[in-house]
Amino acid sequence: MSSPSKIALFIDGPNLYATAKTLGFDIDYKRLLGEFQSRGTLLRAFYYTAVVEDQEFSSIRPLIDWLDYNGYTVVTKPTKEFIDAGGRRKVKGNMDIELAVDAMELAEHMDQMVLFSGDGDFRPLVEAVQRRGVRVTVVSTIASQPPMIADELRRQADVFTDLVELRAKIGRDPSERPAARERESRYRAHVPERETTAALAGNDGVLEE
Repeated sequence: MSSPSKIALFIDGPNLYATAKTLGFDIDYKRLLGEFQSRGTLLRAFYYTAVVEDQEFSSIRPLIDWLDYNGYTVVTKPTKEFIDAGGRRKVKGNMDIELAVDAMELAEHMDQMVLFSGDGDFRPLVEAVQRRGVRVTVVSTIASQPPMIADELRRQADVFTDLVELRAKIGRDPSERPAARERESRYRAHVPERETTAALAGNDGVLEE
């Protein structure tokens, strides 16, 4: 009897949030964790997002706190503001390097990598992890117009799973949000409606104002 597959999840938070929002539902992160725990030995579930540090209250902070206490490894860094050549203020919050470093460090310990992102910048990472014998599943969607996943990333993956297919297992309709629960009242298992400015940015993590 073969041993269970060793799985690691790598969640590009802003990208997954935008994909689920486009498809009209929220991610229930408790159900997501349970779904992949049932598929093998879950080594680690990473969640990456940039945080606007100077805001009095960041709308994503309750989610980060909940994830941190409920089985996820949360990786954050402050967003950076800069003025572009046209004098426009931009916010940058790209977590690609952090995700790539963690994936490469864990490559020799995992059998399967599940990447929740459609960002084409991850194609070289997927290829590098595959060379180390890891099967890579990419979760995004082609059900939207335009698709939320870069074609080159979808082609590189061993398995492409459309988020639409996982909706029944890990989703929660925005209109069916539960009433506040004891001890979890402040930490809901989904992304709030209002995301940080960086989290609403495009695949390059840059938002124009």
